[in-house]
Amino acid sequence: MNKKEIIIATVLTIIIAFMELTVLPSILVININYFDITPIYFSLIFNFILIGIISFLILKFFCPSWNLGFKKKGLLKGLKKYGLVGFLAGIMSFVAFYIGLRPFDYEPSIWKVLVEGIIYYIGLAIIEELYVRGLLLNIIEKLCANKKNKTMIAIIISSVIFGLGHIFGTLSQPLIVIISNVIWTIGMGMYFGSIYKKTNNLWLPIILHFWINICALPYCFSSLSGYADISLYIILPIYLLLGIYSFYIIRKKDNL
Repeated sequence: MNKKEIIIATVLTIIIAFMELTVLPSILVININYFDITPIYFSLIFNFILIGIISFLILKFFCPSWNLGFKKKGLLKGLKKYGLVGFLAGIMSFVAFYIGLRPFDYEPSIWKVLVEGIIYYIGLAIIEELYVRGLLLNIIEKLCANKKNKTMIAIIISSVIFGLGHIFGTLSQPLIVIISNVIWTIGMGMYFGSIYKKTNNLWLPIILHFWINICALPYCFSSLSGYADISLYIILPIYLLLGIYSFYIIRKKDNL
């Protein structure tokens, strides 16, 4: 991996992060109103597609030696070995949201559930794992090549950035919600980063990222956009433990 490719990958990472956070340029040209689907979701999904095309072209022609880990090898073994904890974390998140959002006061159309509760989360999982784990984590690891614990350093730094990036989606919430969201997202990022580096397969964190995200499906049936206190009390310790578990994963002297 030469310096030129690292620089290009870094610029690409910044571009993707900017596009995800601002929803540009799609938000300027996409304005679809369909059933009860919140219009911005169409802009977000279109931006995911645009990000995918841009990333494919740049990586293919300018970073040909960059190995993201989009492969079948190690996926099933990785899911069996590391996926159960993530699966259980998702179930507990669902329970937390279900308890916190009751009684449900909204009856969504099937289209809202499909677009906002499934399709959007598929795109989100792919794009965030692409640039946070596939690009950012590997960039940091390469920059720390001379460090003894370069992989752990890269996982921690990329996870903190991943967590801080979620501040923008909670700015209207109370401070305790913002802090809690950042902390549990860091824990989640630690888990995704650890299983990615352990298996060298990006599909593994993508699948588990999607699973955890889709467990927020109860929001499609509620008009509440924030977090109930009871949900915070359940979710925060779950992902703190997931982050601690990640240290165990990465320090084990085994690979798939």
